[in-house]
Amino acid sequence: MAKNTYELGLGLTEEHRALADSVRSFAERTITAEHVRAAVDAPVEDKFPHYWHGLQAQDLLGLHVPEGNGGQGAGLITLAVALEALGRTIAPGPVVPTVLASAVLAGTDSKIGIEVLPGLVDGSATGAVALGPPLDAVPDNAGGYRITGVADAVLGGEHADVVLVPATIGDDIRWVVLDHADLQVRSQDSIDVLRGSARIEAADVHIGADRVLETLDERRIRSIAAVVLGAEAIGLMSWCVSTAAEYAKTRVQFGRPIGQFQGVKHKCAQMGIALEQARAVLWDAASALDKDESTADFAAEIAAVIVADAAVVCAQDCIQVHGGIGFTWEHDAHLYYRRALAIRGVLGSREVRANRVAEQALAGVLRASELELPAEAETIRAQVREELAPLVGLDEDDQLIALGDGGWVQPHLPKPYGRSATPLEQIVIAQEIKTAGIAMPQLLMGGWAVQSVVAHGTEKQKQELAVPTLRGDVVWCQLFSEPGAGSDLASLTTKAEKVDGGWKINGQKIWTSVAQFSEWAMLIARTDPARPKHEGITYFVLDMSTPGVTVRPVRELTGSALFNEVFLDDVFIPDEHVVGEVNAGWHVARTTLAGERVALSQKMEAYATDADLLRFAKGRTLSPVSHYRIGELIAQSHALDVIGARVVLKQLSGSDVSTTSSVGKLLGMALGQAISEFVVDELGPAGVVAVPGEPSDKTMEQLLAGRATTIYGGTTEVQLNVIGERMLGLPRDAA
Repeated sequence: MAKNTYELGLGLTEEHRALADSVRSFAERTITAEHVRAAVDAPVEDKFPHYWHGLQAQDLLGLHVPEGNGGQGAGLITLAVALEALGRTIAPGPVVPTVLASAVLAGTDSKIGIEVLPGLVDGSATGAVALGPPLDAVPDNAGGYRITGVADAVLGGEHADVVLVPATIGDDIRWVVLDHADLQVRSQDSIDVLRGSARIEAADVHIGADRVLETLDERRIRSIAAVVLGAEAIGLMSWCVSTAAEYAKTRVQFGRPIGQFQGVKHKCAQMGIALEQARAVLWDAASALDKDESTADFAAEIAAVIVADAAVVCAQDCIQVHGGIGFTWEHDAHLYYRRALAIRGVLGSREVRANRVAEQALAGVLRASELELPAEAETIRAQVREELAPLVGLDEDDQLIALGDGGWVQPHLPKPYGRSATPLEQIVIAQEIKTAGIAMPQLLMGGWAVQSVVAHGTEKQKQELAVPTLRGDVVWCQLFSEPGAGSDLASLTTKAEKVDGGWKINGQKIWTSVAQFSEWAMLIARTDPARPKHEGITYFVLDMSTPGVTVRPVRELTGSALFNEVFLDDVFIPDEHVVGEVNAGWHVARTTLAGERVALSQKMEAYATDADLLRFAKGRTLSPVSHYRIGELIAQSHALDVIGARVVLKQLSGSDVSTTSSVGKLLGMALGQAISEFVVDELGPAGVVAVPGEPSDKTMEQLLAGRATTIYGGTTEVQLNVIGERMLGLPRDAA
């Protein structure tokens, strides 16, 4: 049986998925509920937990460490994949503190790293990293330092053989490597009862200069910690999502599973969304650190903003879904909540994390979500570039014809209407068209119409409708929604009665974009009311100049009229304008090849974006609250970019992306609203009047128009239903 989306994990390659499966299988075998409960009720004083030898045998402690230091050299992304799988079991003991220490040491070429790493990799020693305020370092006469100070809440510090602590050296903060024997270590009453924390005190401890990690600054160590701890946090989030969803499927109240109630279903769906968002930014940060990209620390700071709090909220909501049983000591939910709180705590406050993101973004740091394509992409690119070259010099009309006839407009469509392009080919084509500066026709609803006609239409329909649409010659609208059938399209009441040579249509449609300008329409109508709800519907194409069609613009809250209501009074549609089989229109409407198309962005560029936000904010005097909020919005915006990139990469690997795309759509709808709301609020009185040339002129319109984004194309609530049912397998709403 196929895995649910929440089980697919961080990794996108076959190797990473295989590793995740292997680690998860190992963890489920060796870190059972009985083992966890035994550790809770009677903590073992031994620093090595019962499963430690298994980790050693599978070389899991050195996945990320260079081969020259005894590791496998697979990098932080591979370690993160393994930690996510391990994190689902809420493993007790010092695994994560130890691999965090080795990850930090692996990032430096210091002599002490070379000495210490082998023991951490082979499991003969454990480590810990202090992430709090720095200790004092005073130079001594021998060229070393004397370290004095206290570090609290050091994860895994009680039994760590080596502890990496921050120390102030001159004007900088550097981490130094201390031995357990030189420290006063006292166990602290940690909120995480499965992984102790300790108070580490150094009382005039002498170290040589070689024990200072000179090549790693404070920011980079924070970045490594955000990835390592974040990966474990994603594992515990995955457990919380799946556990809450499974409980919601089986727990019956008021005669039905609680997952059927939208209050519970939507809470679970929001948990799934948070998990997808967290996975995306953590994956991006780990990948960037492995490649030592210039914006790697920025990516890690974004991950720290999103992952830490998302893990806490997911754990809280897991308890909430379980109700009273979730609040008991016997249920494991509180163990995951405790660990999430511990992870968030050591990464610092949300205010500090968000402000770091804001500082970088306002300083001009941008992180593009560039796709790392396989080598074959360059062969495709050369061919595409050669074929596009003759189109560059054409005038606009000839260029549009050449684009449509060449299959460039919708390349995923089968030839000759498209290019039968694979996902990889679609990506390269889009990139090369942008590079060439070629303006594509804006098909709007025509893009959907073409997909339906090409997939299900007759040859005549394809030639007379699809071909001119692809050339940009035809404007389409979609006559689906009705006053009594908005999101629930299958409840439509528009009737199509069979008459000689065709069909007579009567009914009313609403929320029809650009109907007043359209030449053709996609129309669904009920042709057999005796059949079940989703049957007895037929898909038609309608010439909008047909007698009996009346279009009345609907003035929106913006004052403009993009939407319309359309009245159909004895409208005749000939048989030749039925698309697909009679009574099979629901299948035509849903099966439009949309899943074959690769979209490179999840953002709604017509509305407010992060670019608008930064243009507004740069050079302005910002309050601490505003600065913090900008950091949050930038982090959310980048998460949306990365989700889009992951959708594309999943398509390249042949994975189902339907629910991940729904997550991106939902987040994208809310992002534009949040940005425009922030700007208008920040402007105060100036935000409620449109002054030409001032920020309010554009933003006020974006704010008003943006209210529609969480309604059309499936409201937020409908999207949450879809995510809850398709991603998490929750039961459909009661009939």
